[in-house]
Formats: sequence, structure tokens, C-alpha cells
Amino acid sequence: MKTIKAEPITNEAFAPFGQFYTMDKPEGYALCGELHKFYPDRVNADSNHRVGYSPIVVKKPEKMVITQQEYHTTTWEMILPLDDDMILHCAPASAGTPVTDLAKAFIVPKHTLVKMNAAIWHLAPLPANKEQLTAMIILPECTYANDCTVVDLSEEQQFEIVK
Repeated sequence: MKTIKAEPITNEAFAPFGQFYTMDKPEGYALCGELHKFYPDRVNADSNHRVGYSPIVVKKPEKMVITQQEYHTTTWEMILPLDDDMILHCAPASAGTPVTDLAKAFIVPKHTLVKMNAAIWHLAPLPANKEQLTAMIILPECTYANDCTVVDLSEEQQFEIVK
């Protein structure tokens, strides 16, 4: 079985899949008032539909063996890990056929908002350290019902993520 080493997320490594921003350590230009600093538009996305904010709770598996992946044909997805760092696996868009040979795994610090572009292969985030991860999934409403293709990976396509 192929093994993928989870690497700390960087702009350069994650650029083919989307963008991210560490929300609890904002940097760069801010609009400032007497009591506040506002860091506008650090991550953005278009939507013609209402946007849903949905919590997900994921248990840490004994081994991080990836047996399924999903993608959204026309929809981006954002994930914000709330109580632990998360491990997120991604692979490039590939017209409906998984390309796990190109998969990467990223260690994403908690409170870092990740936006994956449309058609990027992924699945639920995994806890990096704790026994359970709580994260916020942000998607246009009902994407999971209207624009979500889940694929069972063959034994040859499956991979294990290691830290």
C-alpha cells in the first residue's frame, strides 16, 4: 500500500488545491479602529446559493488508511479545524477518476481556514493529535446532496497517511 507523509501546509504546496489562512494569527494589512483590527477578505468564494455552516466530528483511526475520496464538480469546500490540528488529504481534479498517485496530505493547524477548489479529491479531515476532531465544514447549502461524488478506492488506489 502506498504511504503518504503528512506535511505542514504551505502556500506553495497547497496552491494547486486551494487557499488557506490562519484565522487566530492574522497578518498583513488591517482596517483599524479604536478597539479593533479587521483583516478583510483573507479567503473568499462565490456562491449563487445560501451557504451552510456544518460541524463535523471525526474520530482518530488506528491507521489513516484512505479507502474513499469525494469531489464536488462545481463547488468549493471550506474546513476550519476547531479543537485540534487536522490532517487533510487532497488530489488534483481529474474528471471523475481518482488520481491517488498525486495525492498529498497536509497538517493544518487548528483555527486555519482551508478552502479547496471545486473538483479537488478529498474526504473528511482527520485528527492530527487528539482522539477526536471537531471542525466546521462550509459549503453552499445541500452540496452533500446535489454535488458530491464519493468513490470507493480500489486496493491499488488506497493509501495510508503517516505523520
